[in-house]
Amino acid sequence: MSKVLIGTVAAAVLMATVGASISLPGPAMAQTAPASDPNRLFADSKLIVRDRISIEVVGSGPDLILVPGLDSSRQTWRRTAERLRGRYRLHLVQVAGFSGEPARANATGRILAPTAEAIDAYIVEARLAPVIYVGHSLGGTMGLYLAQHHPEHLKKVLLVDSLPFYGVLMGGPAATADTVRPMADRMEAMMSAPAGAASDPTAMLASMVKDPDGLKAVVGWSKTSDRSVGGRAMADDMTLDMRAGLPTMQTPITLVYPFDPAVGVPLPQWDGLYASQFASVPHKTLVRVDDSRHFVMFDQPVKFDAALDAFLAG
Repeated sequence: MSKVLIGTVAAAVLMATVGASISLPGPAMAQTAPASDPNRLFADSKLIVRDRISIEVVGSGPDLILVPGLDSSRQTWRRTAERLRGRYRLHLVQVAGFSGEPARANATGRILAPTAEAIDAYIVEARLAPVIYVGHSLGGTMGLYLAQHHPEHLKKVLLVDSLPFYGVLMGGPAATADTVRPMADRMEAMMSAPAGAASDPTAMLASMVKDPDGLKAVVGWSKTSDRSVGGRAMADDMTLDMRAGLPTMQTPITLVYPFDPAVGVPLPQWDGLYASQFASVPHKTLVRVDDSRHFVMFDQPVKFDAALDAFLAG
C-alpha cells in the first residue's frame, strides 16, 4: 500500500473524528427516556434507554438494527428509516455520549467493545436473534466485532465505510495494535481536551460529507458530543485489530464504501485498500459508491438505497 494512500485515508478518518481491551458491560438496566430526545426521529416510536445505548423502535416487519458512527446521531438513518419503516421493524441505536445523548456508563472506561456488548445484550433481551445489522463507520466496526464474538445473533451485516483494523491507515500493513497505540493515546488526549471557544469542526468534517445539509447535521452532532467519550472511542477503533478472526467468520458481510476523485488517490489503489482488508472474509460483497465521501447515505442517497435494498433482498 502506498504511503500516499495510507496518508490520505488516514487524514480523512482523523478528520471525521473532530467534533481495545474487551470488557463486558454492566447490567442492562432500563432507564427513563428524556422528555425531549434530540436524536429521536418519530413521534410514534418507542424509546428504550440502557446504560451505554438507547434504542428507538419503529415500524413493523423483520427486525433491522441500524447503528451510527463516531460522534453521530441515529438521525444518520432518518431517510432510510422513513423509507423502510413500513416494511421492517427498525431498532435505531444511539451511543451514549454522542450527539447530546448523556454518557451514562460511557462516562468512564473503554467504549467500543463494551458498547458492542450492550448492543448484543439488547439483541438477546429483545429476542431479535438472528438479526440484520447495518452500521456506519464505528457502528460498522461494532458489527464486525459482533460477527466475531456473537455470530449466532446476526443474520447478516452491512458495513458503511468500516475496516477490520483502522491501524493500517496510520502504520501500514505491518501495523499492530501495539505499534499504533502511542498514536491512539495521543489522539484520545487531543480529542478529549476541552474545545477552544473558536473551535469549529466544519472545515474538517467537510472532508467527510459533500452534501450541505448532511454537513450541517454532522457538524451539529459533533459539537454536542461528549469529547471524552469520542476520544476514547476513537482510540478503541484505532487499536482494535480483528484481522485474525476474518477467515473463520461465517456471517455474510456487505461493505459499502465511497470513492471521491477529489481525494486524489487513483481508483485502483483505493479499491485495493478495501479489497485487501476484506480479502480473507469467506462470505463478502463489496460495493463502491462513486462521487461520495464517508457519509454515503447523505452524498449519494439513491445509490445507497440501491445498495441497501440489494443487501436486504439477498
